[in-house]
Amino acid sequence: MTPKSKKPEKVDPERIRQKVEKLICNFEYELKRDKLRPKVLALVPVFQNLRNMGKALIPSKYKSAARDRILYYFRKHPGIIIAGDELLVISGIQDYPRRLRELRVQFGWSIASGMTIREMKEDQDEDVPNELKTMKPSDYVLLSEAQDRDAAYRWNLANTIRKEKGAIRDKILKFLRVNVGKLVTNEELRYVANNKTEWARRVRELRTEFGWPVASRATGRPDLGVGIYVLQADRQSYEHDRRIPDDTRREVLRRDGYKCKECGWSHEEWNPDDPRHLEIHHIQHHADGGENIKENLKAICTVCHDKIHRK
Repeated sequence: MTPKSKKPEKVDPERIRQKVEKLICNFEYELKRDKLRPKVLALVPVFQNLRNMGKALIPSKYKSAARDRILYYFRKHPGIIIAGDELLVISGIQDYPRRLRELRVQFGWSIASGMTIREMKEDQDEDVPNELKTMKPSDYVLLSEAQDRDAAYRWNLANTIRKEKGAIRDKILKFLRVNVGKLVTNEELRYVANNKTEWARRVRELRTEFGWPVASRATGRPDLGVGIYVLQADRQSYEHDRRIPDDTRREVLRRDGYKCKECGWSHEEWNPDDPRHLEIHHIQHHADGGENIKENLKAICTVCHDKIHRK
């Protein structure tokens, strides 16, 4: 016979509270003593019961493992900044950051740390909503309620690439090119960069200096979530177009409705068999003195852009 699965034990938070209250009252006696160790030993059961009380706040079917308790708490508060101390209480373990990493890496939950959000803010201010700009390094936030089933595969690739020799920018580009057309997270890019704070700056350089179409919510893809990036195609833009400032690029895309002014194509029509994306085209060619101002620029898809330049 197959053994029956053990049901989670029901724990009454009130009973635990009563235990803690009794232990605290008894601790009054220990405070009057001179020796240090008995005081510390008397506080150990207080600490253990407080930890059990935090775990007991979670419904029984979600409380069996620290990872499940943490995920339940995040999903009850999506988009809300969660302090590390809260996760310490709910998880009941000191090593809750490892469980957070498992939720990101193995299970594909988009949980960002305050450290990563701060690095995004320092380099790409518009990519961070105002409500997240106050995050501390030890804070966390669930950016999306959608679970990414391909995350484990991408994190394995990231782990391989981050161990290779070479510059951080090259590693990030390699990871993006392996995942061309796929959404990747800020935490993944930070991981590829060996957790170096410069990762956001290197992503920007790939777009603005080297012409790789790395898009985010702040660079003309309002459909993308916070902290999501995508290499739209495995090709570099024309060299003269790389000099268009990001804010001008965004204004032109917004003005043109995020559609190609030649054929009307938009990212809503994107599919793997037609991996075009929107670029910015100079109406008066840059080589002929055309300026990088929005009046001389228009949104255009890569197919139409190539046709124009062939002519």
